[in-house]
Amino acid sequence: MSQGIKNTLIIGLGLIGGSLAKVLRQNRCCGQIIGFDRDPEETKLGLSSGVIDVAADSLADAVSQADIIVLAVPVKAMEKVLVDIAPFIAEETLITDVGSTKANVVEAAKRVFDQVPSGFVPGHPIAGSEKSGVAAADEHLFEQHKIILTPLAESSSYAVKVFTEMWASTGAEVLIMDVEKHDEVLAATSHLPHMLAFSLVDTLAQEQGNNTDIFRYAAGGFRDFTRIAGSDPTMWHDICLANRDALLAQLDRYTSGLAKLRAAIECGDSETMLGTFTRARAAREHFSRILSGTAYSQDMSNQLVTFRAQPGGSVSGKIRVPGDKSISHRSIMLGSLADGVTEVTGFLEGEDSLATLQAFRDMGVVIEGPDDGNVTIYGVGVNGLSAPPGPLYVGNSGTSMRLLSGLLAAQQFDSELTGDASLTKRPMGRVADPLRLMGAEIETAENGRPPMKIKGGQALKGIHYDMPMASAQVKSCLLLAGLYAEGETSVTEPAPTRDHTERMLTGFGYPVEQNGSKAAVKSGGQLHATRIDVPADISSATFFLVAAAIAPGSDLTLEHVGINPTRVGIINILRLMGANLELLNEREVGGEPVADIRIRYAPLKGIHIPEDQVPLAIDEFPALFIAAACAEGTTIVSGAEELRVKESDRIQSMVDGLKALGVDIEGTPDGAIIQGGEIGGGVVESHDDHRIAMSFCVAALRATGEITITDCANVATSFPGFVELAQTAGIKVEKEEG
Repeated sequence: MSQGIKNTLIIGLGLIGGSLAKVLRQNRCCGQIIGFDRDPEETKLGLSSGVIDVAADSLADAVSQADIIVLAVPVKAMEKVLVDIAPFIAEETLITDVGSTKANVVEAAKRVFDQVPSGFVPGHPIAGSEKSGVAAADEHLFEQHKIILTPLAESSSYAVKVFTEMWASTGAEVLIMDVEKHDEVLAATSHLPHMLAFSLVDTLAQEQGNNTDIFRYAAGGFRDFTRIAGSDPTMWHDICLANRDALLAQLDRYTSGLAKLRAAIECGDSETMLGTFTRARAAREHFSRILSGTAYSQDMSNQLVTFRAQPGGSVSGKIRVPGDKSISHRSIMLGSLADGVTEVTGFLEGEDSLATLQAFRDMGVVIEGPDDGNVTIYGVGVNGLSAPPGPLYVGNSGTSMRLLSGLLAAQQFDSELTGDASLTKRPMGRVADPLRLMGAEIETAENGRPPMKIKGGQALKGIHYDMPMASAQVKSCLLLAGLYAEGETSVTEPAPTRDHTERMLTGFGYPVEQNGSKAAVKSGGQLHATRIDVPADISSATFFLVAAAIAPGSDLTLEHVGINPTRVGIINILRLMGANLELLNEREVGGEPVADIRIRYAPLKGIHIPEDQVPLAIDEFPALFIAAACAEGTTIVSGAEELRVKESDRIQSMVDGLKALGVDIEGTPDGAIIQGGEIGGGVVESHDDHRIAMSFCVAALRATGEITITDCANVATSFPGFVELAQTAGIKVEKEEG
């Protein structure tokens, strides 16, 4: 905090003002705390109870002395207080408020001042209690709560900095939001629930004859929901008037939804009722999980997770890794577009595929589950998606964003795709550019990165697209857009990539023409609901395949693994390196080839990995780098420049990590040169990349010391339960959180 802050004036010593005064007086970051309240007795009590340092007798004198002024008065009283203090405010004085509506405070400031002071930064602490008055002042009130600052165009950066530091000193998390957005968000998340609670309690209290029984036998849910009806009626009267327009809009949305639910109950419409309840429960669980208990920030990896892997050991037994992520994504997408009910088993309950599931729920699709890998999708047909209520947040999932962009480009509604900090760094121009050639209107951030804003109502036209890079995501995106485009949409790939989209479209009864490296679809068809058994993900199996290949004494069988010909690069490469690997019980399930894979330890030798195998193993290369480090001789990786634009620059991440463990490795623009040898212990940065983190856990089997891997929270995006399964197989790894 600036050394120039000597006096802070709190006007209004209620719960919020008193609590702020108390904590600032204790931490001494804002100088002397002066208090003023319209009730002199409250001011006296604040002084005698140690909430403030000085009780102001004259508001004018107190304002003249203040470096910081905090307006902690009801929103309705804000303008009158500003009028009273305006003549005495110095040019350099900093001003903020604590009102729960912001537009009316800003308008009041504009009316009072010829020019809004540069030191004015509106604010809103999202904290409270049923108690009121300075006697309820609590120095811990703001800890782990949100404080929203809504700086104006006139607000100086210095003022924003000071108020950010002031609120941070109370233990709060400070967020920045514009005024209009603040009032819209709070109308939905705070003001509307209060209106519902007040109305419900008032309605039930007026019941004739049995109102006592209603409240006597109310369960915990009723008490929890209606607790907020004990809030200050005058304050909420003022908030309703101050934020009228935003609140009315939310009330209209709510009553519309309630009317639909009433009609469904009256008509016995089970599908509508189930859809409402399922979407609501799923939405709450989804956002509770990805927000980790926070209300206004979206970061799936904000929890610090570290893996500590001890050296040595071997792997053995029979295990089954989670379901294939690529197939899980596509099962939700195509099941949602199908006519009828699609049943999915083996669905991967990782955060990436759950993000796709939630996106389709947001677009009106009723989806039950997942429950132990089982999902039921009530398809809405190719043209049945509805406009989502807001941006579709897909977390860390590049597959979700790229494939969804193809579907959304053809819808009648506008949409926006957003993701976490890691996804926001990844290139989306590779799908946006060809979609624009089809007639889509798409805005991206600088350098073609997320978010993606897609304008609805565009008539797409089929094109032939020669992909400049081998990418199953780009191919799938364009084929999905082609379901809606006039004429034929075809894609030619420079090298084979995974063909799950083509296989699954065929499984849903939608014709796909495939001729060598070309795949094509025409619009006008239908998808018919089906059953999908998602095989175990070969990308997830890779970590255990490499573990068994490098650790002496290992004998491991991985069950029900998908061995799609476009995904078996890892098997081919390990065999070329000398791995003792065999496929057992080969079969086909739902159009996808499946097998059990048994792998036993055998010494590996370095090779120049054939470039035609690179697209077939693109996600498996972090683990293959570990295999190469344990092999005899030199391994050369080339033609793998795609690795540089994954969740991290995987080439550089693996080069840096292996060098930190003493491995002789040199990065190249499209790969690396790796000398096999000893792996030491050390600390490795995963760069929030799940595959980097899991690969270095495997490396510990051949390491001479402990390997610590940082920033591993995103492992949950593709492989929930990785640590537990690794421990079962024999890898000595522990997870630390915090």
